[in-house]
Amino acid sequence: MRKILAALLVSVIICNITACKTENAPTGPLGSSTIGEPSDPSEASAPDESNAPESTPKLARVTVEGTKFMADGKELWINGTNTPWQKWNDFTSSVMDVGFWDTEFERLVADGVNCTRIWVNCDGMNIVRLSENGKVTSVNEEHWEALDALFDLADKHGLYIMPTLLSFDHFKQPVGTAKKWQGLITNKEFADSYAERYVKPFCERYGDRACIMGIDIMNEPDWVNENDECGKIAWDDISYFLGKCAAAVHSNSSILVTVGIGIIKYNSDNFEGNKVSDEYLKELTGDDGAYLDFYSTHYYNWQKPWFGFPCDKSPSEFGLAEAKPCVIGETHNDDAAECGMTLTEKYKSVYDNGWNGIMVWMDPNEETVWYEYALTREATSAMAELIPEKVFPSKESLKEAA
Repeated sequence: MRKILAALLVSVIICNITACKTENAPTGPLGSSTIGEPSDPSEASAPDESNAPESTPKLARVTVEGTKFMADGKELWINGTNTPWQKWNDFTSSVMDVGFWDTEFERLVADGVNCTRIWVNCDGMNIVRLSENGKVTSVNEEHWEALDALFDLADKHGLYIMPTLLSFDHFKQPVGTAKKWQGLITNKEFADSYAERYVKPFCERYGDRACIMGIDIMNEPDWVNENDECGKIAWDDISYFLGKCAAAVHSNSSILVTVGIGIIKYNSDNFEGNKVSDEYLKELTGDDGAYLDFYSTHYYNWQKPWFGFPCDKSPSEFGLAEAKPCVIGETHNDDAAECGMTLTEKYKSVYDNGWNGIMVWMDPNEETVWYEYALTREATSAMAELIPEKVFPSKESLKEAA
């Protein structure tokens, strides 16, 4: 869940985030000739293999075997983070700062992170354009150029990405385009048009990109159902949309797919019902490809009195009954006093209790680039040292081959 203060910080970040970069890192939008990057976007998108570290292994496609993630024939444990955006709505070629993400990916991998979750579309219609009533009319071509560059950087550094395609923020008033997104998700024809005109091209373009760990269709659709400002849309409409998008992913690629559910009560039959279960999504869409490959439930401590604490119990004990890999897709990195565990202890406990990974939330900020990054670094570094063969299985394969 995006912290409330994030919105207040956005304008500060836009003006000041570049002060946090290393002095020699290229900065500025993709394709800007003023920063030493090629002015031709197609050149900017090309992988710079000459600069890739010799020790960086080629990432293997993430697959699922039972309740485990696998890569290169070995188990993968998601030692993850959220680095959701730099400025907000970063991913068009005229906005994306290639140098920023290059620097940050290098730092994340050095600190043991193997996967980060990034919102490739935060709100509004700068990327996916809609008609007044919510039908997809076009996709900004600059978006694809920016994503080309993003995934090239991920390949360069050996870092998995979980791209999040939408958020409840798209549906939230007073954003001027919120009514259009509400119109899209309540109209099956328009929901189908999003799956056909955005999700399908995404998968066709990036289906061979092993750096994409899995696609997160939407960040916290719970609030689209619960909150007046998001339209209080019925779950049948929301889940139809999610199911059609999941089916589009499965029909056009071998990429895994999930949804970042905000509260376990909508991801479990123990509470309000699992709104993204295989049965429900297939029933709504009539499509056997409408299912999630893994669950990525979010948790924050305000939820604890009603739904419990996930980090000291197994996924099934927390309420995730289906036999799928399960990660905690967002949670605090600074709540040691509240939960009684340091972040390092939390990562270890999540691993010991059979979760397949954890990805803490970090807002961008001026001082440290990411909120309380030192806490995250300590935890991810400790896990990379504890289980290197599961955090970086491709590196272990290289060692074995040598």
